[in-house]
Amino acid sequence: MSDQTSRKPGKVIRILLVGLPAGIFLLGMVAVFVTHIAPDDLHSSQDETFDKRMQAAAMNQKDVNQEDLKAYVQMLGGTIGERHIGKPDALEQAAIWIESTLGQANAGYLVRRQAFETGGVDVRNLRAELPGTTRPKEIVVIGAHYDSVPGCPAANDNGSGVAAMIALARAFAGNPQQRTIQFVAFVNEEPPFFQTKEMGSYIYAKEMQANDLNVVAMLSLETIGFFSDEEGSQQYPPGYEKQFPPTGNFIAFVGNRDSKEIIDSARAAFMRATDLPALGGAFPEDVPGIGWSDHWSFWQAGYPALMVTDTAPYRYPHYHEPTDTPEKLDYEKMTEVVKGVENVIRAWANPDAEN
Repeated sequence: MSDQTSRKPGKVIRILLVGLPAGIFLLGMVAVFVTHIAPDDLHSSQDETFDKRMQAAAMNQKDVNQEDLKAYVQMLGGTIGERHIGKPDALEQAAIWIESTLGQANAGYLVRRQAFETGGVDVRNLRAELPGTTRPKEIVVIGAHYDSVPGCPAANDNGSGVAAMIALARAFAGNPQQRTIQFVAFVNEEPPFFQTKEMGSYIYAKEMQANDLNVVAMLSLETIGFFSDEEGSQQYPPGYEKQFPPTGNFIAFVGNRDSKEIIDSARAAFMRATDLPALGGAFPEDVPGIGWSDHWSFWQAGYPALMVTDTAPYRYPHYHEPTDTPEKLDYEKMTEVVKGVENVIRAWANPDAEN
């Protein structure tokens, strides 16, 4: 997650944990063959090959669980650490790990690369798509950025969001819903790209807009791992201090006024799945923090989008600091968040079902 001042698994997982960077290099070579840009016209639920692929992918389905989430955060915020174009090798390691973890050998997805150059460095967004059955042209996007701010290992911001995105992709593996679901890892969310045209999610959303794709909802998983029961642990933007609780023990669903409908539906679906407190609100875009992640890019393309967050700098004392390390996170509550978001996705992706 960015602001405008401080700028701010699985045999394969075990191999990576033991053998970085050698394991990542070898896995990257495999990824060239097992993951690729998958043409959208291959995604037909009526296609026999597709059906067989879904059956195979379903064998990789795995429920959201605390152990995996912790391992994923450890990989990004511990083993790999700081990752951005100033540290291109680490950024590439993160991309290869995400791609392989979502790919056919693990979660069973064909992974599409959206590659581009920025600052003289080749970077890419990564998409794992689960095509819809009865409403395939209606798309739900679940995204998280995998880069970090310089000087920060970024366990919470945003290793937690990427970990959640991967866990959610695995929970849906081989099990198509009514609508198409895209699980996307975005690059270049942090400064100096924050809220610019070089932001990975901006490039992604604008391509969707140019292709006239129907994104019915986008959810940005952003900094979701820190909670506190201490009175006064929660802060807010100026003018909102007395409107919300002073204790940082909740998760928040926030977005702009145009996204109010999906914010309300997200919070309702979340609350049906977990007892973890959840707040929701649609605010003016100029409220500090409301647009500080990849959902902002989808607003620029005219799509409804929201962010689920622990509120980052308004709660987390290690925000954008070298101390944002894996042991700071509350994995029990983070797991509840991800399970709740899974129910949000099911509700959004199945509008004809009773939720």
